[in-house]
Amino acid sequence: MEIRYDVSPQEFAGYKTQQLRDGFLISDLYQADKVRGIYSHVNRTVVLGIMPVNTEIVLDDSTEVWENFGTKTFFERREAGFFNIGGPGGCRVNGKEYPLERKDCIYVGKEAQDVTFYSNDAENPAKFYGVSAPAHHPYETRLVTMAQANKIETGSAENASQRQVYQFIHPDVMPSCQLSMGFTVLAPGNVWNTVPPHLHARRNEIYTYFDLPKDELVFHFLGAPEETRHLVVRNEEAVLHPSWSLHTGCATAAYIQLWATTGENLDSSDVDGVDIALLR
Repeated sequence: MEIRYDVSPQEFAGYKTQQLRDGFLISDLYQADKVRGIYSHVNRTVVLGIMPVNTEIVLDDSTEVWENFGTKTFFERREAGFFNIGGPGGCRVNGKEYPLERKDCIYVGKEAQDVTFYSNDAENPAKFYGVSAPAHHPYETRLVTMAQANKIETGSAENASQRQVYQFIHPDVMPSCQLSMGFTVLAPGNVWNTVPPHLHARRNEIYTYFDLPKDELVFHFLGAPEETRHLVVRNEEAVLHPSWSLHTGCATAAYIQLWATTGENLDSSDVDGVDIALLR
């Protein structure tokens, strides 16, 4: 499993492009019949990419993904959420089947056993994007479809930020320990997410982008408000953020931005807004 470490604002300000990409950008998450895991020391979160093509994938068979936990199984002391951003597939937890269509989400709680992922069609495999965090309580595994998510309309076309926020793993939908997940859908002709930008050092956030057309890209901004930097991000790539960093992005076409937060609370309104006049 790849390890990523935290960084101070002072160190971050001196990073060059490749250092930024090596430290915070996650590419090539989806590899046939493999589990890719990236462990971040920011809140001990794990980002997972799982793409079963010719065989089912049992998460605990990939011991290199959780050998750093000091536990016997992946979910012994963890929870996780998985979105299917590929073709139809499913997840089997404790022997129970959970079919996942594209954009469906499954929450897998602490102490889950025999967690298996599969695709329905090898020609159009499922792609499971996951984020995991330490957990203190075993909540029930639950499938959440897009129709069951909590939907919020926000932004404006005048600011190129008209969007719909779908909350899946969220207190208004279901319980979890510290993990929240959902995605933001940009309306056609709109390109900005999370505007104005904000910070929340109490809750770390991880982004991934999908449904971005081929040959289009996102300029993703991170860093302290007075020392911003950017990453060029393409379809199905993810971005880790330092806990003190703002996060926002602007693309060359509309897209879906999938977000996950972990940390001290589950209050999505607990943010520190950034005055855009202060951005540098």
